[in-house]
Amino acid sequence: MNTKVKAVTPIQLKRMLHGRSELAVLDVREAGQFGDSHLLFATPLPYSRLELDIVMLVPRRSVPIVLCDDGALGVAELAATRLAGLGYADISILEGGTRSWREAGYALFAGVNVPSKTFGELVEQVFHTPRVTARDLVAMKEAGEDFIILDGRPLAEHHKMTIPGSICCPNAELPYRVSSLVKRPDTKIIVNCAGRTRSIIGAQTLINFGVPNPVFALENGTQGWLLSGLPLEFGSERQYPQEIAPIEVARQQEFARMLIQRFAIRSIAADEVEFWLKDTTRSTYLLDVRTPEEFAAGSVPGAVHAPGGQLIQATDHWVGVRNARLVLVDGGEKIRAPVVASWLQQFGCEVYVLEGGVNVGLQAVAPAKPDLPQLDPISAAELKRLLDQGLCTVIDLRSSLNFRQAHIPGSIWSIRPRLSAAVRDAKSPVVVVTDEDDLGRLAAVDLTEAGIRDIRWFAGGLEAWVGECLSTDASPGSPPDDQCIDFLFFVHDRHAGNREAMKQYLAWETGLLLQLDEQDRSSFRIAAPR
Repeated sequence: MNTKVKAVTPIQLKRMLHGRSELAVLDVREAGQFGDSHLLFATPLPYSRLELDIVMLVPRRSVPIVLCDDGALGVAELAATRLAGLGYADISILEGGTRSWREAGYALFAGVNVPSKTFGELVEQVFHTPRVTARDLVAMKEAGEDFIILDGRPLAEHHKMTIPGSICCPNAELPYRVSSLVKRPDTKIIVNCAGRTRSIIGAQTLINFGVPNPVFALENGTQGWLLSGLPLEFGSERQYPQEIAPIEVARQQEFARMLIQRFAIRSIAADEVEFWLKDTTRSTYLLDVRTPEEFAAGSVPGAVHAPGGQLIQATDHWVGVRNARLVLVDGGEKIRAPVVASWLQQFGCEVYVLEGGVNVGLQAVAPAKPDLPQLDPISAAELKRLLDQGLCTVIDLRSSLNFRQAHIPGSIWSIRPRLSAAVRDAKSPVVVVTDEDDLGRLAAVDLTEAGIRDIRWFAGGLEAWVGECLSTDASPGSPPDDQCIDFLFFVHDRHAGNREAMKQYLAWETGLLLQLDEQDRSSFRIAAPR
């Protein structure tokens, strides 16, 4: 397809971002580069994963796309070529990238999931979400107060570290399962996360839902707890009840009906959603907000799993098109989907709840996976032989930090946007080592264009090499930090006990609102309920 790639200026893009038409602004640099400095409403889509993730983030191929890099890397041009090959027809590049954006007087943001975290800070400001400090919570315990701590994060994060005695109940599950966890209306409910956003959203979710209990966010979450000199708990398996009694569901549905009315949440029938999904002029996302266990047991065909609490926390992980339609799916109980919708609506999204949830028989078609080259595998024994004889080049495409810890002796670390330079003097065959098979196939596209004809794939990656009792090398300083573009060093180690990193992170999070201009702030539609 001959797709003409256009250029847009920062002024034009700023106007487009705050218009009503659909638009996908995609930053195609790697995770570390994106996290250092990016546009507020840019969606991260690293070039190393471009073809794998674009079909979920931007399902409609005629949607206007603006690609960003720093203006000097040239990766936006590479991405434009790949997207045109996939059939995306309306592609532009931000002229001068993030550098010209800053020169035009517009803010750049550090970190990840910045729109969602900014949203959390705005929610606290508008709703005046009650909070307690770590020391307040200790005093409550010493006084024998009746309270429960609910961790609003997914189980894996809860298991890694949490407040002692807390129970994992991700934010979207809180209103659905709270009556099974809290039996007395005067029991205080404390919602925690690792920092601020999910504590605030989780606590305010229960308040908006109308639970009779006093509800508080734990200020600064596990990081605030540790900074107060208090020990965390590691390895907890405590979590929400899997089964809920029908009488409890009915009680929560009454609260949900009031929430739907209060926030004017819109429902949509399955036949209309089917029509929307076939519409070539609008983008529609079908998102199942239930738990991983429920989704694994069966969902609407073609729906994407987006656990509700995480969908609010990291909206740009699932939705790459501004002003698209979002249709949320729950189990048909019409509790979780409306709760998530109430927040996404205030986030600025056009959002609907699927009537009947997963049980309506809706037929959707999942986006087709890209057609990627097939690679000939190579065994560990053959690879070792070629390496010993100096007859091949091994490119390790795993994360830079994993490469530092251990890699096949003689291998070179690289990443997809830098492959052409990495194989300039390569010996054939070129063998790629990856943790994810499709990443090797994506790399083969660029290697072929760089003139490499014999490309092999070492199946199983480093684990397979070690499994053959073969030795590995480590290189703690190689690649150097400035070359690890796939890793975000921003407040590195904040979850590993680095107190200064925690302080920097919390200061960054609370300072996000100061970076907003009036146009950015108006993108959010937060309004305290009557």
